[in-house]
Amino acid sequence: MKSLSLFLLSVVALESSTLAFQPTSQHASVVVRDTSLSASRRNFLEAAGAAAFFVGPMAALAEPRPMYLTEPTDEFKQNEAKAAEFKRQQLIAKKEFLAALDKLTTESNDADALVKDLKDIQALVAKTGGLPLGIKKEEMYKMIRSKKAKGFWPTPVEVA
Repeated sequence: MKSLSLFLLSVVALESSTLAFQPTSQHASVVVRDTSLSASRRNFLEAAGAAAFFVGPMAALAEPRPMYLTEPTDEFKQNEAKAAEFKRQQLIAKKEFLAALDKLTTESNDADALVKDLKDIQALVAKTGGLPLGIKKEEMYKMIRSKKAKGFWPTPVEVA
């Protein structure tokens, strides 16, 4: 299939390159003739059309394209179940973190309660292996610093 189209293109190229070396007519004062460049363009387009005619029916006999999966594979289903479980755990951890941060910023007014709340937040970080999705370290720092800026922040709380 490719060899046929290459053969046709080489014949066209050979034919147009020989036109450039033919002598012009001595009898006509003005010769109206295509240059070798425009002749090769025309011949190339003719050859491309002929190649498409011969290649077109052959392409219909080619193998069909592979079908995409209609149902997810078992491996995909397992990965989706793992992702859903991870997301559930992260939402539970986020809820615990937000509750501990809210308790620290609103309810705690004495040094022992503030220290206990900070220790609880540290325990949550250790338990979950870091901050859950959706809670950024900078945001948590801002919340704690805003509580510190309100005034009551004794030395034991600073140590904790």
